[in-house]
Amino acid sequence: MPTAVLPATRPWPLHDTVASRALEASAAAALPSHALMARAGRGVARLALALAPRARRVLALAGPGNNGGDALVAAVHLHDAGLAVSVALLADPDRLPADAAWALAQARTRPDLDIRQGMPNAWHADLVMDGLLGLGLSRAPAGPVADAIAAVNHAGVPVLSIDLPSGLDGDRGTAFDLAAIRATHTLALLSLKPGLFTAEGRDHAGQVWFDDLGVPPSNTPLRLAGPPDAANAPHASHKGQFGDLVVIGGDVGMGGAAVLAAHAGLAAGAGRVYLGSLGRDAFAASRPELMQRQVPALLAPPDLQARTVVAGCGGGEAVRAVLPPLLHHAGRLVLDADALNTVADDASLQVAVITRSAAGRPTLMTPHPLEAARLLGTSTAAVQADRVSAARAMAARFNAVVVLKGSGSAVAAPDGSVTICPFGNARLSTAGTGDVLAGWLGGLWSRTASAAGGTAALAEIACTGVARHGLAAELAPGQGPLLAADLIRAMQRAT
Repeated sequence: MPTAVLPATRPWPLHDTVASRALEASAAAALPSHALMARAGRGVARLALALAPRARRVLALAGPGNNGGDALVAAVHLHDAGLAVSVALLADPDRLPADAAWALAQARTRPDLDIRQGMPNAWHADLVMDGLLGLGLSRAPAGPVADAIAAVNHAGVPVLSIDLPSGLDGDRGTAFDLAAIRATHTLALLSLKPGLFTAEGRDHAGQVWFDDLGVPPSNTPLRLAGPPDAANAPHASHKGQFGDLVVIGGDVGMGGAAVLAAHAGLAAGAGRVYLGSLGRDAFAASRPELMQRQVPALLAPPDLQARTVVAGCGGGEAVRAVLPPLLHHAGRLVLDADALNTVADDASLQVAVITRSAAGRPTLMTPHPLEAARLLGTSTAAVQADRVSAARAMAARFNAVVVLKGSGSAVAAPDGSVTICPFGNARLSTAGTGDVLAGWLGGLWSRTASAAGGTAALAEIACTGVARHGLAAELAPGQGPLLAADLIRAMQRAT
């Protein structure tokens, strides 16, 4: 039975195209002929009836692959349930794969099921089932299929996409030439695809559902994050148990960025937070709990080794001078904003980041797409075209845990594992929200510094912080942009 995936209440495994096809082949080999498609079509029909119980007219779009076969099987079930179903077959019926050809034969046994070749010139429907294009799309839709996608998007009718919205890349979440279905709901079959949750995927997929068709998932290095765990400390706790956090940033005119990060770190649970303002802006008075220090006083190697450091928030060019000691001595280091830009511009600093891991000094990097592009020597468009691969490549290059921010923020570890965060919305598109995330991650890391674990444990910390950051934007009262200072309060409340 289909299960709602969003809002996420637990982690989910994700399978890219290669893993999904292997899972499908294994399942099909273990089942009778056409059994997998029969299950898929039945699941689609069940969800259609549940989502649109008052629908009387359904248009099923069937493309040239097994995705079209799923739509045909679902059309038969809805027809048998008494709905007026029309099928638009946008494929050569003589060139369908075996399962889809079987599904078409089953549909043709219903003489009053309206099956037409091509998209009708005029149509009316209470629900559209999108089975045009499925997994593994490598180019933009064209011809009648592209025309059908445009017609459905223009009509404004509720759409249930099967497996993927047609025209959406299942691995990358990109819509080829913007020619992709904008679905109301998407039912992923057998496996959840990462493209549903990152880049443009959320905008095209709508509400995501999942039906495993009775097949257990295979092992995969990809997953979808669940909600953050509540941070409950023992009753007999004190600040000395939760570590020291140092925030260094805030060049002239950007002091607020460092203060936001430091405040967030304190709210996340760091025991003590030291603020080193590179520009000496007097913002710290707004948070009397913060301990402001001259930056040189925070750079003693023994202190850096014992503390968690967040560097770069509003750091400007001034952060360049403090990065070498931070990279060589900080026990736990979060690199954000101008620290990342400076590393991208200096090969010696890149080497220093890479060698930290071997010395037992882990690093967490929190780039937005432009910063990631600079660090990878590519373009922002290339990063956004394949966000999962970009995050994975950056983690491998720098031996660091990487949070690639954006729609469906991706948390990548050096071992190739990637977690996509399904929480968040456009309310985070305001100045300072990235500083808040960096500071919060530093606070979480400081709080758990005594716990065992390497990069895998750090990746879990990052996932927890990113999930809370996004969830806060969803739960915060009001509408419109969410101011960064208000985001900190919302993160404290988000559960």
